[in-house]
Amino acid sequence: MSKAFTRETDAEEDEEGGGLPPLPPGGKNYITPQGYARLRAELLQLIDDERPKVVEVVHWAASNGDRSENGDYLYGKKRLREIDRRIRFLTKRLEIAEVTDPTLHHGHDQVFFGATVSYVEEDTGVERTVTIMGIDESDSAQGQVSWISPIARALLKAREGDVVKLVTPAGVKEVEILKVGYPAPQ
Repeated sequence: MSKAFTRETDAEEDEEGGGLPPLPPGGKNYITPQGYARLRAELLQLIDDERPKVVEVVHWAASNGDRSENGDYLYGKKRLREIDRRIRFLTKRLEIAEVTDPTLHHGHDQVFFGATVSYVEEDTGVERTVTIMGIDESDSAQGQVSWISPIARALLKAREGDVVKLVTPAGVKEVEILKVGYPAPQ
């Protein structure tokens, strides 16, 4: 069968979401107001700026004749599929997003979504600080972890001074919560 008659399956690639972990079954897509604004801005930039430019290039390249060896056309079509895939992904994620403002917990010592938590591993004495964020906005390089990560799950609903059990591939570790903080309301 020729390549012209094969169907591209974007559904499988949509689920990947650009390397982001899937949502837990029946789970909610919690996100901070800043994370929501960032994803929405990316979606609007793709729709309003980037996609129209690529469509224009593809239209120009298609008008040049032979499309089979036209690099601008082939690359443009590929880029257009990538943009459309990202637009679909962002649209789905924003539709199910549940915006949660962590400033509402300012001054509390219990760990909820949006908390910045300092803890110490009991066995090694290593001290770490993490901020519990949404799946689509967490960045481990900046000390941000997703609310579905093992450390976040262990810390959620605990209070300053509590010792919680963290299940890791190396076994169960105990961590003590030293400090819980939230951003101040503006």
